[in-house]
Amino acid sequence: MGIESLCSADASEPFWDWNLTWHTENPDFTQCFQNTVLVWVPCIYLWVCFPAYFLYLRSHDRGYIQMSILNKAKTALGLILWIVCWADLFYSFWERSQNIFRAPFFLISPTVLGITMLLATFLIQHERLKGVQSSGVMMIFWLISLLCATVIFRSKIMLALNTDTEVDAFRYVTFCTYFILLLVQLILSCFPEKPPLFSEAVNDPKPCPEFSASFLSRITFWWITGLMIQGHRRPLEAKDLWSLNKEDTSEEIVPGLAKNWAKEWAKTKRQPLNMLYSSKKQQKSSDSNGEVMEEAEALIIKPSQRSSEASLSKVLYKTFGPYFLMSFLFKAAHDLLMFTGPEILKLLINFVNNKSAPNWQGYFYTGLLFVCACLQTLILHQYFHICFVTGMRLKTAIVGVIYRKALVITNSARKTSTVGEIVNLMSVDAQRFMDLATYINMIWSAPLQVILALYLLWRNLGPSVLAGVAVMILLVPINAVMAMKTKTYQVAQMKSKDNRIKLMNEILNGIKVLKLYAWELAFREKVLEIRQKELKVLKKSAYLAAMGTFTWVCAPFLVALSTFAVYVKVNKNNILDAQKAFVSLALFNILRFPLNILPMVISSIVEASVSLKRLRVFLSHEELDPDSIIRGPITNAEGSIVVKNATFSWSKTDPPSLNSINFTVPEGSLIAVVGQVGCGKSSLLSALLGEMDKKEGYVVVKGSIAYVPQQAWIQNATLEDNIIFGREMNESRYKRVIEACALLPDLEILPMGDRTEIGEKGVNLSGGQKQRVSLARAVYCNADTYLFDDPLSAVDAHVGKHIFEKVIGPKGILKNKTRVLVTHAVNYLPQMDTILVMTDGEISEMGSYQELLKQDGAFAEFLRTYANAEQSMESSDASSPSGKEGKPVENGVLVNDATGKLMHRQLSNSSTYSRETGKSQHQSSTAELQKPLAEKNSWKLTEADTAKTGRVKATVYWEYMKAIGLYISFLSVFLFMCNHIASLASNYWLSLWTDDPVVNGTQQYTNVRLGVYGALGISQGIAVFGYSMAVSIGGIFASRHLHLDLLHNVLRSPMSFFERTPSGNLVSRFSKEIDTIDSTIPPIIKMFMGSTFNVIGACIIILLATPIAAVVIPPLGLVYLLVQRFYVATSRQLKRLESVSRSPVYSHFNETLLGVSVIRAFEEQKRFIKQNDMKVDENQKAYYPSIVANRWLAVRLEFVGNCIVLFAALFAVIARNKLSPGLIGLSVSYSLQITAYLNWLVRMTSDLETNIVAVERVKEYAEMEKEAEWSIEETAPASTWPQEGKVEFRGFGLRYREDLDLVLKNINITINGGEKVGIVGRTGAGKSSLTLGLFRINEAAEGEIIIDGINIAKIGLHDLRFKITIIPQDPILFSGSLRMNLDPFDQHSDEDIWRSLELAHLKNFVSSLPDKLNHECSEGGENLSVGQRQLVCLARALLRKSKILVLDEATAAVDLETDNLIQSTIKSQFEECTVLTIAHRLNTIMDYTRVLVLDRGEVVECDSPDNLLQAKGLFYSMAKDSGLA
Repeated sequence: MGIESLCSADASEPFWDWNLTWHTENPDFTQCFQNTVLVWVPCIYLWVCFPAYFLYLRSHDRGYIQMSILNKAKTALGLILWIVCWADLFYSFWERSQNIFRAPFFLISPTVLGITMLLATFLIQHERLKGVQSSGVMMIFWLISLLCATVIFRSKIMLALNTDTEVDAFRYVTFCTYFILLLVQLILSCFPEKPPLFSEAVNDPKPCPEFSASFLSRITFWWITGLMIQGHRRPLEAKDLWSLNKEDTSEEIVPGLAKNWAKEWAKTKRQPLNMLYSSKKQQKSSDSNGEVMEEAEALIIKPSQRSSEASLSKVLYKTFGPYFLMSFLFKAAHDLLMFTGPEILKLLINFVNNKSAPNWQGYFYTGLLFVCACLQTLILHQYFHICFVTGMRLKTAIVGVIYRKALVITNSARKTSTVGEIVNLMSVDAQRFMDLATYINMIWSAPLQVILALYLLWRNLGPSVLAGVAVMILLVPINAVMAMKTKTYQVAQMKSKDNRIKLMNEILNGIKVLKLYAWELAFREKVLEIRQKELKVLKKSAYLAAMGTFTWVCAPFLVALSTFAVYVKVNKNNILDAQKAFVSLALFNILRFPLNILPMVISSIVEASVSLKRLRVFLSHEELDPDSIIRGPITNAEGSIVVKNATFSWSKTDPPSLNSINFTVPEGSLIAVVGQVGCGKSSLLSALLGEMDKKEGYVVVKGSIAYVPQQAWIQNATLEDNIIFGREMNESRYKRVIEACALLPDLEILPMGDRTEIGEKGVNLSGGQKQRVSLARAVYCNADTYLFDDPLSAVDAHVGKHIFEKVIGPKGILKNKTRVLVTHAVNYLPQMDTILVMTDGEISEMGSYQELLKQDGAFAEFLRTYANAEQSMESSDASSPSGKEGKPVENGVLVNDATGKLMHRQLSNSSTYSRETGKSQHQSSTAELQKPLAEKNSWKLTEADTAKTGRVKATVYWEYMKAIGLYISFLSVFLFMCNHIASLASNYWLSLWTDDPVVNGTQQYTNVRLGVYGALGISQGIAVFGYSMAVSIGGIFASRHLHLDLLHNVLRSPMSFFERTPSGNLVSRFSKEIDTIDSTIPPIIKMFMGSTFNVIGACIIILLATPIAAVVIPPLGLVYLLVQRFYVATSRQLKRLESVSRSPVYSHFNETLLGVSVIRAFEEQKRFIKQNDMKVDENQKAYYPSIVANRWLAVRLEFVGNCIVLFAALFAVIARNKLSPGLIGLSVSYSLQITAYLNWLVRMTSDLETNIVAVERVKEYAEMEKEAEWSIEETAPASTWPQEGKVEFRGFGLRYREDLDLVLKNINITINGGEKVGIVGRTGAGKSSLTLGLFRINEAAEGEIIIDGINIAKIGLHDLRFKITIIPQDPILFSGSLRMNLDPFDQHSDEDIWRSLELAHLKNFVSSLPDKLNHECSEGGENLSVGQRQLVCLARALLRKSKILVLDEATAAVDLETDNLIQSTIKSQFEECTVLTIAHRLNTIMDYTRVLVLDRGEVVECDSPDNLLQAKGLFYSMAKDSGLA
């Protein structure tokens, strides 16, 4: 009675009438229904949305928008609507006064509607104040209102045309006005407002159009179309990309996660502290409490490890949860809509069976099906968009947090994870989280879908469904077991991969040494050994994957089969008709997705949990204690560095490396630290920097610190950036620094002055130049305290002298600063204020030079040894153990002369720095330093990782097919076809079965039908298993083949290639691209083939059922192809831009890890963090449009799919008298799936294209130039060659690149066997080039080199390089045992190795190691001191014992004692051999048989040292500089 009383004063009008609305050819609603429900629906919608929307606007204020015409119009219309509604209301009151009593709804509805219109007008203004440019809530409101009004409008027109009834003119007029106003409001709400005042978008050069786009544009992703068109016209470039939205940038995201993690971490760190305190510790360090806590914690945290670990997942949830929750609502809505398809299908089949139903019902169902499908599309892609954006933010945050952590972890923690592993955390593990974000909702959504589907199936088929469910439940544990297995394989594979990348990293870092020693093959074997393990695991997981595919393709079929079998067998009267069969099939198809995805989601979660653990471990590493060293402003305290009985170790668990250190450095004094190799000099500086773990004691360092490490750390930036290092540019100071650090002559040589880009790790600078740049950086920053770790070691004698005088010494730039200098140079010691002598981690003596001599202790002894060795101790600086002639730039350098003629000079490390040039250049301005160049980029060293453009060529696919093997390729295609034919046949058979006539309530041939149906299913399963295996095994063949090729090609590349290519690019080929080929491409191929055949199959079935569809399918197919081509061009380019901008993130990260102690010493962490953020944002700038492009595409394609559904249903309705229900069921149930298939197909096509790029990039290096053959059978020299070691240069000339001048010209010289020849010359004279020519690192440009009668250009490179030995400048070791470093091919016995170690003076050191020869060297040999590494290189040379030895003055990093040892060893051991020494310090070669003097690439003098001194030529002037003449 309740609702009826609203309908009329006397309750005579009905509220609902089936005869009027449904069972009629011309449906309509009752008056009452129209005026109540249809009016109230939009009102209820708006009032329900209002509170939540209002709160949302309060928290998301974007600044207000100025009033515009659009806004005024919307507001005015809103007010007019309210007036119109209340006009109706007042009219009703007026009628009452006239005693005309209408139904109550004439009063209620206008009142409600009027108030709602006022609310809408209020919202229009409120949105403007909060800066909403286009409102979805309002647009949906106007749309619903208009739809409801349209129904009423139609009804009113029908009434008016039906002439019998009288018409209420006033209400007709108001309603028409209302209708038109609604229409206008809806149209207006499609347009966006102007951006808010003071918004970021105004200052942004390329703002992202997303926020200024209208609501319609945002739900259909129309706003990216501009970019798509641009991408289709020409390949996109980085400058075409939009800026990131503010909420996606690193500076917004990372601090949030970092803060939450810090809180969580602090919680777990606080817990255990109350457990144990040892009082002994308390007395020990009474001064600082923090210390005690550190200690106590170290004792406790171990036992309670499990109980309290910081939970990273909680932190991630806290940071990203709220935004992500939105996706829950979308997902739930989408899941419910999914089930409308099968339900409407049921109604359609009923409609076809019921011949008396009016036609409009069929069209109504068809329309409903289409609308639901479109809604489903829009909702699903909003959901995906949220997931992907969350994933992107997750990655940004994780990379940012890892980077920030890497800057603060202790050295011991840094040792536990190698550079490779940390980079993997950033690349692989962060990526896992990104992938997980898109899947994680399936954890609740899949079970929900399963439950709903089962409920509907139960309604359809009754208890027989349980048979199907049983089959599914049986399959779950199988899938679970496979997921678990996959996980274990994954972990094993990750481990091998980490090892492989680590090794590759080292190979690439030490490639020069590998080439000089001809060790490529040994290391290739090592890599392949690891790879073999990896492939073994991959093979196992491939078998598993094949099983997996088999179960998941067969599952839906088995389920359907068992259900139908049970259904027809249980009861004779159970008839399988079209409705039951196809609605069930449609539901089974829906079921298939959650059941397939669940194992995937579970394994994805498993993978992410592995990554989560790795991340948590990394983020929980100990951090350096910033308070262990007290760094304060300078006050007039005891001194500027005070250390009181301090003990330090490298990590909490290690024994202390420095014991009870006590010293005070008065402000402004100069202190030297001297001692043997490995006695703890560098550790002392590390301790002062706070890099070591302080066990006890008290350390104060006043003011700011500048630090020059022993091995210079150079950034990949311009020379100027390296020196300024983030400080302000101060012209005059900068010039003074460059002059003092002896860099002016180098700037002369560098192609673009100080704007020259220095390659990765400074590849195009020589050792000495790097060292001086590193020194200049420290001097420029104007700190209070300077710590120098042997900066003079890598430079020539006269340069060292210059630097000492101008910079470090008592008269240098830094004379008023506190300076601590670790040095081996005896001759500077008299000028020091204090000297610390270190032995075995303790300070054995300290005092001034004179005091120490008087004490007559270890120091005096040490000096006496050398005073004899160096005759002219004080006068000369020959004794400065300097001298690494740096490696020249191995690709030549262009210098543009004024005349434009190309002149070539070679860069090298030590500048010829004579007094005159010093004077003349003092006045030169910085402008001259930056050489004016014809073209800014005429000289760039490193090649950026380039993005290929255009389509992936067909040849790439062909290459991949060849890598798999053509036989397997074609076999798998054939098996795919069999599988799909079987699948189509089984469904067609089902439709025939359902059309079997029913006789006496049963069907006749049930058993035959069931048998054939089963047989088709089984054959389908066999085909699936076959093709899965074929593809998986083929994938492994391809992996093996491509990796082998890549490795071989890279190792065969000449040295110049490695100088041009940043190692980051190469490492990413070996990690990212090979990983893609291993584990991404095979499954994508499977899915691509699967979805291609699925689409074709669905089209065939629709055409069989309704041939008329042939009119519609081709044009739709055309639209599909157009959209796809449009998309692929842009998407591919975006993907490429994304991967190109990914490299700098890793390179920068790598660089930071290597230079972390320098960054910390200079306190530049903030700037580096900012740089990292910028690089990550650059990368995401390309990633974000690519996700949106995916959504753009999917929405459009699904629309095409929805059209196919529409037409399939429509034609079925039109032809319903000719078609059997079975065929209609078949064709509509297939068309329902086609949307998903199409979507999948495009995703897979683009995935395949984007991933096959990995093959392209791996193959890229196959076309690069290669070195000469490693060994040539025909010309291989005898195994005893060279017997005497006679080397002849005949008219030899060398150039670095085709287009450059000769570096060496016309060299004619014969060196007899057993001669000792010194090679000297000023910087850039071509000394190193000579050795490069001898080893054929660079091939001769003219002339030839003959060794013992054999022209070396004619034999294989390995044949040559095995027979000559070099002791290179920079001692490089590889991680692995010491034994492997000495003898990678295992050619020598242990006795030989021990003998060589003894001769190299390492025997005592090695025998004191616990593992002796098996002592593990860490990455780059970090755990040996530089001096020890140099001795290892000597031992290598002794072991190879070849006839020709080349010494690239390798004694720089070694103290004088060791230096003498090396020299005497060489004299005694290589007596019969030919020795070529590139000398910087002439005293080493004074007793050689001959000296070769080079200048500008030509031999100027060549004679015995004594004769040359008499000749008073170039050699004489050099000797004079060194104080030897």
